[in-house]
Amino acid sequence: MPSSPIPATRAAAIRPHRRMVRIWLYVLAGLVVAMVALGGATRLTGSGLSITEWKPVTGALPPLSAADWAAEFEKYRDTPQYKILNEGMGLDSFKALYWWEWAHRLLGRLIGLAFFLPLIVFWLRGALDRRLGLGLLALGVIGAFQGAIGWIMVASGLQPGMTAVAPVKLALHLTTASLILAGLVWLAAGTRSTVLAPAPGRIRAGAVVLMVLVLAQIALGGLVAGSHAGLAYNTWPTMNGRLVPPLDTLFATVPWIENFVDNLTLVQFNHRIVAYLVVLAAILHALDARLSAAGTGAARRAAGVAILTLGQMGLGIVTLLLAVPLWAALAHQVFAMAVLTMATAHARLSRGHDAVAAADEAAVPFGFEQLAGRPI
Repeated sequence: MPSSPIPATRAAAIRPHRRMVRIWLYVLAGLVVAMVALGGATRLTGSGLSITEWKPVTGALPPLSAADWAAEFEKYRDTPQYKILNEGMGLDSFKALYWWEWAHRLLGRLIGLAFFLPLIVFWLRGALDRRLGLGLLALGVIGAFQGAIGWIMVASGLQPGMTAVAPVKLALHLTTASLILAGLVWLAAGTRSTVLAPAPGRIRAGAVVLMVLVLAQIALGGLVAGSHAGLAYNTWPTMNGRLVPPLDTLFATVPWIENFVDNLTLVQFNHRIVAYLVVLAAILHALDARLSAAGTGAARRAAGVAILTLGQMGLGIVTLLLAVPLWAALAHQVFAMAVLTMATAHARLSRGHDAVAAADEAAVPFGFEQLAGRPI
């Protein structure tokens, strides 16, 4: 059934909160980027397996005594990573690993609180329409699953013979974080109260395609990071003298499908090829927007996305040629989040803001508000 208009008093209740909701969503997006950066540092320092248990509540407290530290260290000494890579490590070195992973998990808990507590407040104050409320609930569910995915990823690295987490699970963890970031930015961009005309249909479609390509490239980057494929070929534009490695090298593993995950040559090659595709698509999209929507916000945003993708490719090349130093790898990962943020905002804003501006008269309240006793 079509949605009926909401009363003017109800619309007046939503309007003043829109800016605060938008700020909250962008703060959450910033926290997610920080989480991705901290997760990257945790991975690159080999710290991700230092905490061998998943305790969502009690795990928020770090070891508080010498006996607690000794117990945690003893658990780590029973892991394959310790026995294969770090045998003989002292307690102080273990603490350095532990603090990285503990900080990563603590930030995840803080993000959960920063999401759900304001969500409840905005809900009770009647600041959310139904579309925004359902979108936020969906992100909350994904965020809850993200914690479980993180533990499944860690558990994969605690299996016999493993010294690191499974690349596919790391890629899934990173991709899910990227989806959460994109969702937050999409919803935040949709809360603008100014009227914005939609971009031409081809520009709108191209912006969405570009956003999806960036997400795909981040997923491939997660595979590269998880398998350390960035260390397999540290030359550019060739891979040890060849633009395209031989097929028997790209598909050396049987069955062939496993090459996309386990074959370091194909994993790095795919990441390179999709990077070129993203940059090419961004440049063509920017040129198209300049010709068909000259002088508009869509054209400026498209140009911004193209510039960011070029910068990200350049940073990736530097990271590769330097054999993936910590600072460059982290910068490359965080800059990918900047590209995704810009691409997502561009895709959302290109749809226009006619419907959003009209929400004061036609939006349907977030249905669960009835539980708070507020009239709809």
